[in-house]
Amino acid sequence: MASPDGASGMGGSPEETELSITLTLRMLMHGKVTGGGAWHCWGEQQCPGWESSARITISEGSCPERITTITGSTDAVFRAVSMIAFKLEEDLGAGSDGAAAGRAPVTLRLVIPASQCGSLIGKAGAKIREIRESTGAQVQVAGDLLPNSTERAVTVSGVPDTIIQCVRQICAVILESPPKGATIPYHPGLSLGTILLSANQVRGCSSPG
Repeated sequence: MASPDGASGMGGSPEETELSITLTLRMLMHGKVTGGGAWHCWGEQQCPGWESSARITISEGSCPERITTITGSTDAVFRAVSMIAFKLEEDLGAGSDGAAAGRAPVTLRLVIPASQCGSLIGKAGAKIREIRESTGAQVQVAGDLLPNSTERAVTVSGVPDTIIQCVRQICAVILESPPKGATIPYHPGLSLGTILLSANQVRGCSSPG
């Protein structure tokens, strides 16, 4: 999820050490969220006020979920996450009937190498509990690996302000604990069951009748 670029001398606070690090953040987003105006906006990187200066790529394909990859300085990446979170909140608000009070909670799903999740959870869950309490965001680390990969989904929920602080803390932990061994990245795609079902349908359609 996060890749330090010359990340030696990490003894200071997260804010101090973030300045000279290049970060790569991967997020899993559902098509119904990213398929509308927000998806087009992020994909083309032409949003009004899009000034994060981070490089953003979105995986191709027709599957329900896609990977959004954000790369740049930590400051640029966090600005991009902020813009995405507030855009999601705006879209959620636009989709409501206007009767709901308060701000709509936003959910982001980060994709993190499983070998780094232990550091994120901490001994007896101490680290993830600390992140939850200090940011007010809900954080959940998936117990299972994402299909055909060595990565897990980390779900972060809350209002944009809490999500941004939560992502900053998660990235600080990940940068201090590089992944161990090779990482097989998750690529959203059709499941084996769907492939078999499609093959059966093709055979059924082509059978003589």
